Amino acid sequence: MPTESRTLTNEWQAFWLAVGFLTRIPMPVRINYSQQLMNQCSLYFPMVGLLLGMLYAGLFTLLSLAWSPLICVLLVLCFHLLITGAFHEDGLADSVDALGGGYTVEKRLEIMKDSRIGTYGTVALVMALALKAALLLDTSNIWLALLVVPCISRITPLLLMAFMPYVTDPEKSKSKPVAESFSRKRLLASCLFTALVALVFSLWLPGLWLAALTAIITIALLWGWYLQRQLGGYTGDTLGASVVFCELVLLLGI
Repeated sequence: MPTESRTLTNEWQAFWLAVGFLTRIPMPVRINYSQQLMNQCSLYFPMVGLLLGMLYAGLFTLLSLAWSPLICVLLVLCFHLLITGAFHEDGLADSVDALGGGYTVEKRLEIMKDSRIGTYGTVALVMALALKAALLLDTSNIWLALLVVPCISRITPLLLMAFMPYVTDPEKSKSKPVAESFSRKRLLASCLFTALVALVFSLWLPGLWLAALTAIITIALLWGWYLQRQLGGYTGDTLGASVVFCELVLLLGI
């Protein structure tokens, strides 16, 4: 196979691998799984976020023909949890449980691996979902917020992976293959794509680009600093939490 054709095939597979990694959407193509392909797929996290945003915005528009905005937003959030398997929300709950209940790095990592949810995680999860629904209802254009927020927020974990060490057991983690040998060039491409999305949709949602920049930098710096102090780096769960935090800060800005 020619080099150019092979490269396009690898990128196509990397995109669908990213879809399969972040969602429960069935992959329509056969994936020739490899460590390198798993590393490459992280480039497409914001693009997968935009795909999810299109589904959320379309579903909200359809539901709004029959129900009030509150009911529509709650139904879209239910759909989000279903189609993503509550992937990032699970990371939020585990992270808060671990960071709130552990007094050493070892204990925090041990709690984070526990599949059971504790008081801290439950409270964080309920408040995050409630705040997300309230902020969406308070925006001037709900469907547009549903469209762009999932895309922009998924650049934050890439920044954490690029500039922080990985600190959990590589044999028991789903995110380790994505984080290993992270390409800064691919990070730049993801950032440019996210910036383009923010700039284009700022035409309909004034100030979006500034809210996006503020949310990404704020969460990357503050959450990254806190993780460095508490864990010495990041874990897969803390990456998921960063997405939820970035979504909330971005919605606050919008």
